[in-house]
This record gives sequence, structure tokens and C-alpha cells, in this order.
Amino acid sequence: MFEFHWPWVGLLLPLPLLLPFLWPDRRAGRDEELEGQRTTLLHPHLQELKSAFQARRPRRRLAGWFHKALLYLLWAGLVLALMRPQWLEPHTQVSTPGYDLMLAVDASHSMDALDFTVEGRQVSRMQVVKGVMGRFVDARKGDRIGLIVFGSQAFVLSPLSVDRLAVRQLLDGVVPSIAGQGTALGDAIALGVKKLRERPEGSRVMILIADGDNSAGGFAPLESAVLARAAGVRIYVIGVGSKQERIPIVEEGVIKYRDDLTMDEDTLQRIANIGGGAYFRATDTRALEEISTRISQLEKTEAEARTAFLPTPLYRIPLALALLALLGLGLFPEGRKRFVTRVASA
Repeated sequence: MFEFHWPWVGLLLPLPLLLPFLWPDRRAGRDEELEGQRTTLLHPHLQELKSAFQARRPRRRLAGWFHKALLYLLWAGLVLALMRPQWLEPHTQVSTPGYDLMLAVDASHSMDALDFTVEGRQVSRMQVVKGVMGRFVDARKGDRIGLIVFGSQAFVLSPLSVDRLAVRQLLDGVVPSIAGQGTALGDAIALGVKKLRERPEGSRVMILIADGDNSAGGFAPLESAVLARAAGVRIYVIGVGSKQERIPIVEEGVIKYRDDLTMDEDTLQRIANIGGGAYFRATDTRALEEISTRISQLEKTEAEARTAFLPTPLYRIPLALALLALLGLGLFPEGRKRFVTRVASA
């Protein structure tokens, strides 16, 4: 399909035709006056001289029209190039039925805490999150999965996509403090709601992975949960962390013990209850199975097809015509006069 991206620029096309009326040429009257004065000159063979010039007048007029045509072709080519002609090639993308899952992962400094043990060795909260959610992403075939990371601020790391491998690779690259050392839990929920509310109703699901300690951002977690419920977004919460009094954490390459890294499990449970989902602990081996089972009970979004038009610019064609016209004017810089001079000398 052909179209002009800026068709309104075409209003400039008739401008050269309107110039004689908007800006009359005053030289024409002077030329006629001078021509009248020249006719009073005495010449021994005046009639023969007039007949000779009249015989060459058609060629002179042809040269004038050719010169004007080149000028207008130059103008028309430039205007058409400015109108940005393009060929639109339709590209249809078909998505299969599935769920819209937005993962919101806590990437604050507290995710460096070493309060988990796997096979007898201490691991950080972030390592547990990557292992648990990595297996979850691999199992969600056909679903559209997005990824939000939040620290002092919340960011969309991946929009909703059926490319599970890309989401898994982005998740594996998340490190604590990548988005700041704070925890904008409420902002992460609000951002996820904003992205999910654009999707069809019935399959909007957010999976929140955090330690429940909100310390930054402009939204309160419970207020954002109410917003999610109003938008029809279900929130499933996975809590990471422990209730130990002193929790080890890696800071500047050294393991230190702090007493302000405990998990606010009560807040996470209230978020899940308000959001119409459920709360799970990351150490629970049944957590993934229960989340997958509950999500599968929801109604899948019907298959949809979206057609996008990919533009191919065609401005080079009218621009080439304008350059050819400019070349012609360069070969005949004073088209009419040069052509008349050539005829007279022949």
C-alpha cells in the first residue's frame, strides 16, 4: 500500500503557478516598451528582418516552455520528496491463547542477604529467586511473560513476550542494587498494573517476589494492591527471606550481620489477599506447582492477530527527478537566451 507520510506538504505544489498572480513580473512592461522603441529604428530591409525573427519564434517559445518545465519539475520533485512517500508492507503477528504474566522481582540491596541454605551452603535471596522463577518461566509455555525489577525505583526490564528464553536470560542478569538500594514495592505493583491493564480481561496476573520491606517510592504497597484489584489484576506473592534476628549479608566483599533485614511477611500476605491471589514462601517446594495450578484455572486470553505495516521509504525517486531537472538547468543556465543565441548563429 502506497501513502505519503506528510501529505499536507503537497499544498506547496501549485505555488509556482500562483507566483505570476501573487508577484507580477514588472520587467515584461519594460521589455514591450523597449521592443516598441526598437521597431522605430530605420533599417533598409526591415520587413525581411521581421519575417526572419518570426520564423524562429516557435523555437524560441519551445525553449522557454522547456526551461519552465525544468523549473517546475525541480520544485515538484523536492515537494514530493518532502511529502515522504513510502510503501507499506503488511506484517501480521498471531499470538496463541495464554496468560499475561508480569514478574516483579525485588532487586534491592537486601536481596544480597545470606539467609538461605542449599545443599549445606549459604546462598543469597537473589540466588533463590533466580532458581525458583527460572524454573517457573521455563514451564510457562505459550504464556506472555514480562519482567519488572525494582529497587529505589521500578523499571520494566522486559515487556510482555512469548520469548521465554529472553526473559530467562534477563532474569539471570539481575543483580542486587541494580535499581538502587531501596525497595519501592508499591511503585513496582503500580507499574505492573499499568502494563497489564492494557491486556484483555481474565488473564492479567502479577507475580511479586519481594521481602516485604517497603522503603522507597511514591506508592504505598497496600494502595497499589487496591489499584490492582480495581484493574482486574491478580497478585501472587512469593516472599523471600527469614525471620532471623541477625542476618548475614555481603557488603563490600565482607560478610556482615545486620538486624534490619527481616522479612515483612504480614505486608506480603495482605497484598496477596487484596489482589485476589495467594501468598507463598520461596523455600516451599510446592510453591511453583500451586501457582501454576491456580493460574491455569483462570480464563485464557483468546488468540489474537495484529497487523503492522512496515514502511519502505521512496523519497529517493522524486529526489532523483529533482536532481535530473537541476542537471538540465545546469546545462542550460539561461535556457531561453542560450537556445535563441544558438538558433541565431546557425
